[in-house]
Amino acid sequence: MTAGAPGQGIDALSPGQKIFAFAVMCIGFFIALLDIQIVSASLRDIGGGLSAGSDETAWVQTSYLIAEIIVIPLSGWLSRVMSTRWLFAASAAGFTITSLLCGAAWNIESMIVFRALQGFLGGSMIPTVFTAAFAFFPGKRIVAAAATIGALASLAPTLGPTVGGWITESYSWHWLFFINLVPGIFITIAVPMLVKIDKPDLSLLKGADYPGMILMSLALGCLEYTLEEGPRWGWFGDDVIRTTGWIAIIAGVAFIWRSLTFANPVVDLRALKSRNFALGCFFSFVTGIGIFATIYLTPLFLGHVRGFSALDIGLAVFSTGVFQVMAIPVYAILARRFDLRWLMMFGLACFALSMWNFMPITHDWGWRELLLPQALRGFGQQFAVAPTVTLTLGGLAPDRLKLASGLFNLMRNLGGAIGIAVCGTILNDRTNLHFLRLAEHLTSANPAVTGLLGRVAAAQTALLGGDPLHGQAAALKQLWALTMREAQTLSYGDAFTVILVCFVIATAMVPLMRKVGAPSPAAAAEAH
Repeated sequence: MTAGAPGQGIDALSPGQKIFAFAVMCIGFFIALLDIQIVSASLRDIGGGLSAGSDETAWVQTSYLIAEIIVIPLSGWLSRVMSTRWLFAASAAGFTITSLLCGAAWNIESMIVFRALQGFLGGSMIPTVFTAAFAFFPGKRIVAAAATIGALASLAPTLGPTVGGWITESYSWHWLFFINLVPGIFITIAVPMLVKIDKPDLSLLKGADYPGMILMSLALGCLEYTLEEGPRWGWFGDDVIRTTGWIAIIAGVAFIWRSLTFANPVVDLRALKSRNFALGCFFSFVTGIGIFATIYLTPLFLGHVRGFSALDIGLAVFSTGVFQVMAIPVYAILARRFDLRWLMMFGLACFALSMWNFMPITHDWGWRELLLPQALRGFGQQFAVAPTVTLTLGGLAPDRLKLASGLFNLMRNLGGAIGIAVCGTILNDRTNLHFLRLAEHLTSANPAVTGLLGRVAAAQTALLGGDPLHGQAAALKQLWALTMREAQTLSYGDAFTVILVCFVIATAMVPLMRKVGAPSPAAAAEAH
C-alpha cells in the first residue's frame, strides 16, 4: 500500500478496536495539553526547589509553549512523512523521556531546556488526534468523536492548575512530570499496534519546504516570546522584545508569501479560502483566548489578591471542569438533533455570559462567588469547542485535512498566547490607573480615610510601644496596601470585560458559517 492510497489497515479494525485506538490517542492528546498549565499553580515551588527567581521560573512555562506552538503546524507534514501512528508513537516516547528529565532537573537551566524539548517532542500528539478522528469515525459518528476531542481540548488546561496544585501539595513538584511516565510508556507501545491509518511516505523529504519551516519557526517562536515576556518588560521599550517582535513580523510575512507561492507548503494556508475553515480558525482563536486567559486570570487573582495556596487555587477553579464534564452527554444528545451552528452559538453565548458574571469581581471572592461564572464557562466550553471541530474540518477535502488540522490547532494556542499577553498588559496598566484614581479620594477631607488612619495608627502605636510616628507610618502602609488590592481587583474586571467583547463578536458571527454534513465513508477512505 502506498501512502495516500486506500488500505486495509483501518478497514480491518472492528468498531471496538477503533474506539480503543482512538481512546489511547486521546490520552496522549490530554496529557500534552494538561502539561501546558499543570505547572502554573506550582511555579513558586519549582523556583524554590531549583533556587531560581520568578523571572527565570516563568520560563518553565514559556519554553514549553514556544516549542509546542512551533511543532503543531509542522505535524501535518510530519504525519505524511512518518505516518500517523509512528509520528504519534515517537511524539509519546519523546514526551515521556523528557518528562522524566524534567522531574530530575538539577537547576533552572536544565529544567528550561527539558521543558522546551517536552513541548516540541510531545506537541505532535495534539493535531494528529483530529486526523485520526475523521479516519476512524466517518459519517455521523464524527459528532461523538468531535465532542470527545472538544471536551479534552478545553478540559485539560482547565484542570491543569487543580491537578498541579494537588500533586505539589500532596507530594512534590517533581511528580508534576513523573506522573506522565506510565501513560506515556503505554501510549508509545499501544499506538503502533492499534493505529494503522496510513503508511510513511519518505519521498516527501525530497523537495520539502524547508525554508518555509525555518521562517515559520522563527515567526512563531519570536511571536510567542514577545507575547509571553512583553507585559513583564514593558513591550517595545525593551530592546530584546523589540528585536523579537520585528523578527516575528518579518519572518511571518515572508512565511505567508512562501506558503502561498510554493507548490507544497508545510502549512496549507490556501484552506483559508474555505469560508467555514477561515471562520473556524477565528472561533478556535477566540475560544483559545477564553480558555487560556481565564485560566491565567483566575489563579492569579486567587494567589495575589486572596493569598490562596496552590491546592486552594486548584480546588477553587475545579468547578469549571465539573460542569464541562456534565455538559458532555447533553451535547452528545443535542448534536444529533440540532444544527451544530446553533449549539456553537449557545456555547459562545454561555462563555460571554460567564465573563459578564466575572466582571463585578471583588477582593473577597472565593469558590462560592466563582461557582456561577465558572459553571457557565465550563458548560459553554463544551458547546463552543466541539461543534467548531466538526464544522471547520468537516468541510475540507480529506487530502487537505492533515495540513489544515495543524493550522486549526495553532490558532487555539495562538489565541491563548495573545489573550494572556493582552490580559497581562491590562493588569499592569489598569492597576496603575485605578490606583491613581482611588488615591485622588484618599485625602484628609475624606472622613472615612481619616477615621481609618486614626484607628490603625492608635492600634499600631500601642503595639509598637507608644511611638506615634511608627504608628502613623504603619497606618499609611496599610492604607496603601488596601488601595493597591482594590486597584488590582478592578483591573481583573477590566480584563474579563475585554474577553467578553471577543465572545460577543464571535457569537454574532456564527450565522456566517455554512452547515456541514458529516463526511461520507467513501470520502474519508480517500484520506488514507
